Amino acid sequence: MKISINHHLVHYALSLLVFLLSTGIHAEGYRTHIDKQLKDLLIEAVQDTSGFTDRFDAEVWLLDMSTRMAKQVPNPQERLDILKNVHREATRVGLQPELVLSVIQVESNFDNFAISWVGARGLMQIMPFWLKEIGHPNDNLFDIKTNLRFGCTILSYYLEVEKGNLFRALGRYNGSLGKARYPNKVFKAMSTKWYEQ
Repeated sequence: MKISINHHLVHYALSLLVFLLSTGIHAEGYRTHIDKQLKDLLIEAVQDTSGFTDRFDAEVWLLDMSTRMAKQVPNPQERLDILKNVHREATRVGLQPELVLSVIQVESNFDNFAISWVGARGLMQIMPFWLKEIGHPNDNLFDIKTNLRFGCTILSYYLEVEKGNLFRALGRYNGSLGKARYPNKVFKAMSTKWYEQ
């Protein structure tokens, strides 16, 4: 019996394995080493609540950003839901909401049901292992509020780890630390679409 080998498939599998090993992601569940401090921050984040402090500023910001997002999210109610949660979660952890919008554009293009090839989910592409790790296995990463709470907490933590170096923090967030492609895409989105007024 002759066994036929698809060389393209073998090459793809080997390339995938090299990528997973080089990025520090383990093939088993695509799980990275769990950082205890980040785990504790996520547990704390799940229990925190906050929002806009100034109604006028909120209305101006929501109207402006909603107009910019109309092409990607045609439903006005869904846009407002995303924007209110982006603003709340970003400001809760000291991030610019416009930065978070830029990350979302690059990560999922505002598709809250997006799933990456490694299983990351939702607007900010969160890995599902975090749910079990922090004791919330039944939380839904396709839920806008949940996804943004995790994503903003993680990005804020990486910004702290990198002592305010946003380029490196974005690289950590994407799993491409030291490479320019992902941070540059986020910076481009921020400067061309989500810049502050």
